[in-house]
Amino acid sequence: MTFAPQVMAMAIVSAVALAMAGCGGGGDGGDNAPPALATVVPPMPLPGPYSVACSNVAQDFERVPPGDAVDSYWKGSRSTSGTPRYLTDLLADPANTLSVTITVPDDTTLYGSFAGSRVAYVLLACYPTVANNPRPGYPLPTGVVVPHMQTGMDAPLFTDAAARYPLLAFSHGYRGSPLGGDYMTAMSIFASYGYLVVAPFHGDGRVADLNVDELGDVVTVISQLRDFVALQALRPLSMSAAIDLMLAHPQWKDHVNAAQIGGFGASMGGETMMLMGGAGLTTSVEMAWTRKPVDPRLKAAVGYVPYFGAPLLPAFGRNQHGLDGITLPYLAIAGTADVTAPLLMTEQGMRRLGGTRELVALAGLKHEFDIASSDDIFTWALTFLEAEVRGTASARQQLAAMASVSGGADDRVVIPYNGLVPR
Repeated sequence: MTFAPQVMAMAIVSAVALAMAGCGGGGDGGDNAPPALATVVPPMPLPGPYSVACSNVAQDFERVPPGDAVDSYWKGSRSTSGTPRYLTDLLADPANTLSVTITVPDDTTLYGSFAGSRVAYVLLACYPTVANNPRPGYPLPTGVVVPHMQTGMDAPLFTDAAARYPLLAFSHGYRGSPLGGDYMTAMSIFASYGYLVVAPFHGDGRVADLNVDELGDVVTVISQLRDFVALQALRPLSMSAAIDLMLAHPQWKDHVNAAQIGGFGASMGGETMMLMGGAGLTTSVEMAWTRKPVDPRLKAAVGYVPYFGAPLLPAFGRNQHGLDGITLPYLAIAGTADVTAPLLMTEQGMRRLGGTRELVALAGLKHEFDIASSDDIFTWALTFLEAEVRGTASARQQLAAMASVSGGADDRVVIPYNGLVPR
């Protein structure tokens, strides 16, 4: 009996129903009726109903030279002398750590010097586990703990060993890693709501050497444009390869619902999701763009402070025309004070999409994870994924009427949800 994902879905549906009952939520009026954005919903409890466990990322921290930061390996940052570094340099049990190696297409316009090469990526998977999971957490030197981490050849301990769970492809921001505190928290929250979450360590520093603050500096980006384009183009390849692995790996394949694959990306991870949906990526200072192949397995995605480029160098071609007609259902959660991923660029791009879309703005939010906004971020994200990945009718009804989440940040809808809403 495969009941665990159904139980989780029922928990979200119950929260949706409670919110609509208490606030007079809409959903009537037919598929083409304009949304009556009157519903203020209570935040969903964080974390969700399930305990969380993660895959093996055991490391030998004694290999980190004095003065080096361990997270520089997770991010793929080069040393001060220019020596390449990546998580593979630290792995204590590489044979039992999830990883993929991709062969990069021989296209120098998109992949620059990486065209035709092979690039390795380490992955981290987190999932809903049994409440009495005996495996200890794995403490990292940064203070972050990987919950109930598998070791050696340990198989994952799912809440229901016979169930198939929706898969969430998770893409961190530029020069981040899944082991960063905010990302580890986000992955755990999604897993606590019944998702099997998989995240590559993109290792962006292996490709381009930019500071996060410089993403909004067009002059700096243009000076490294060839590498910057390659960096962006490689990310969706690693994300699709991660999905491939989870659908084929003997320890994981029988626990994945291949018909329910969604995505979540922060900052450049939000752009990664759009590229997986077939968006055209800016490849020149003239703002020419080249369309990336669609990964048809991705049913919907959420982007948090998603990077859609800068006014003088949009991410998706001149005036964001690389997004014309893209049908990937997409929720963008943007900040009104974000200068790295400006709201105006996100709105311009979102209005070009040809499928289900919604844009929510958080007042005063900069380009960062805001703890005070956690309830808003995850309530919006989980509700959208419930609607578009699982196809839950009541979640769609809620989105059609949802104006904001109570408490927390000052959130407002900029582009209303336009998905199909049952009568």
